This record gives sequence, structure tokens and C-alpha cells, in this order.
Amino acid sequence: MAQRGGDDAVPADALTAWLACAVPELPVDGPVAVERISGGHSNLTYRITDAAGGRWALRRPPTAMVLATAHDMSREWRFLTALADTPVPVPRPVAYCADPGVIGAEFYVMDYVDGLVLATRADADRLAEPARAPAAYALIDVLADLHAVDPDAVGLGDLRRPGSYLERQLRRWHRQVHESLVPDLSVVDAVHDRLVRRAAELPPSEVRIAHGDYRLGNVAVGPDGTLRAVFDWELATLGDPLADLGWLVASWGRPGDREVPTIDGPSLAAGFPDAADLVERYARRSGRDVGDLAFYVAFARWRSACIGAGVYSRYVSGAMGDAPPDEFARARLAGLQVQVEQALAALD
Repeated sequence: MAQRGGDDAVPADALTAWLACAVPELPVDGPVAVERISGGHSNLTYRITDAAGGRWALRRPPTAMVLATAHDMSREWRFLTALADTPVPVPRPVAYCADPGVIGAEFYVMDYVDGLVLATRADADRLAEPARAPAAYALIDVLADLHAVDPDAVGLGDLRRPGSYLERQLRRWHRQVHESLVPDLSVVDAVHDRLVRRAAELPPSEVRIAHGDYRLGNVAVGPDGTLRAVFDWELATLGDPLADLGWLVASWGRPGDREVPTIDGPSLAAGFPDAADLVERYARRSGRDVGDLAFYVAFARWRSACIGAGVYSRYVSGAMGDAPPDEFARARLAGLQVQVEQALAALD
């Protein structure tokens, strides 16, 4: 339930005063109510509602375990504003606050986009079955449109880094997984070594905007399946566009598939197309060669396992509340083991 007084992470009085001063043209009527609508170990999203029913959204870092490199709000804001006038639908950016003294951290405000966010298989029931295929095709079309954006043309060219995007990603996640509490990383290491060797054999990729976590759970769709907005740009970077496609395919499960998807996602429900249909549509719309996609799917599964190792470690160490039951910990370990074994099989 929204509280007119906000919560500890977003004090409503301080936010109301800042909005009136920093964005006087914004039609905010009276004190705002603050309600958290997503969060966890990622950046937190809040719905802001004024007395007249006007709504906006606010993004800020988590309140604990904040890594500056992982929760750089100014970087997320840059991607949002850069894409505002492109074919990629994003919430309209309103204002950015670099002063952590206002609510305790840097944050930004954007328009609130109403729509369905389909993060899990259960969420699929909220979207009528005839609208599910249109939602999937809109998702892949927007991904191709994102990868068609020239980073230099939208002011993001300075984020380009020398060297290989894949090599940087492999180093980063291999380092982080070895900081986890997972007891046996032998298969993770074996997949890492295979990925490193295979990445060196791939042809150079063009540098494009990569979302980093592109899936149905990070977009809002209308009841007819139209895609209204892409959210959660915290992992966005300039890199290999096929990494986004591989991530989406790895998460896209259908009943009867041999492979276990990286998430228990909505695509497991009736009415969604197969991943192969999405890949074919992406290739046709983007004109991009997807012949090496198996590598990118393997990389996505391995990366998902590395991320899962971090989540597992935060839970069992008590950093995210009470320690989970033993069966939860075992399920987490089993899940990441499945993903790295599938990645290894895909590289054979």
C-alpha cells in the first residue's frame, strides 16, 4: 500500500520539495505517495502518486550492499535520455538528482508507464493468449531496433571501450563467481575456459547498445501485446548485440524443450512462439548474421550461473535477511549447475 509519508528509502516530504524546486513545470499536486514496485539486489523502482492521481516512477540504488559500478544511476540515466527520441520505447525522462542528501542516494524520475510486466510464468495469465505472440514479436522487433541505434548519433560514443566486450565480460563474471560461496566451481571454470577460447575465434562484432537483461520481465506491454516501454537499463553498455539475443534465447523456454531456461519465465505458457521463430525474425529485421548464436546462448547460461552464485551467496551469508532453508540453498546450487552443464554441452 502506498504511504503518503513514503518509506525510509524515499522520504515523501523531501521528494515533494525537491520536485517543486527542481522541476517546477511538473504538475505535481500536493504531497506525493511513494510505493515500491520492484527491487531486491537490483536498483529499486517506486511509483510516485500525487493528490490528483498524477503518477511518475523513481529509480534509486538498493539501500544495502551498494557497489558504485553496479548501481551507477547517472549511467542508467544517460541511456534513458539518449534513447528518448529513438524508435526504442522508453519512459520519458523527467529529472535526475545527483545530490544524495535529498533522499539518501542519487535518483531519477521518469514518466510512469502503465502496462503488464511479465516476469514469471504465473504473470502470463494476466495477458490474454491471443496477445502473447504479438508481445513476443514486439519484444524481438524492439531489440533489433535498439541494436540499429548508432551510439555515436545519440551521444553515447564516449562509453566505447578498447578491446573485446566478450573478453571483458568473461573476466568480470569469472572474478565475481570466485568471490561467491559456491563450494565447487570446477564446471564453471571449465565452461569459462571454453568460452574464452571460442570467443577469440569469433569475427569482430560491431559495437552497439546492449541492454544487458533483455526479457519480458523488463518491459511493459499493453493488453493487445504492444510493447509500451523498456525498463531497467542498469546493465546497459556498449558491446556485442548478439549477447542480448543470446540472453533472451537462454531465458525463453517452451513446453517440451530439452534445455531448461535460465528463468521460470512467461514464455512457458501457451500462446508464445518458439525461440527459433524469434531468432529468425531478429535476423530478418536486423540483417545481422546469427550463425554463432549457440556461443552467445552458452555464454548467457554461464553468466546466469555466475549471477545465481552471487544471489545464493548473499542469501546464505544472511546479507539479504534470514538464512533460507537448506532445500532453497540446494535448489539454487542445482539450478546453476544445470545452466553451466547446458552451456558446456552447447560448446561441444
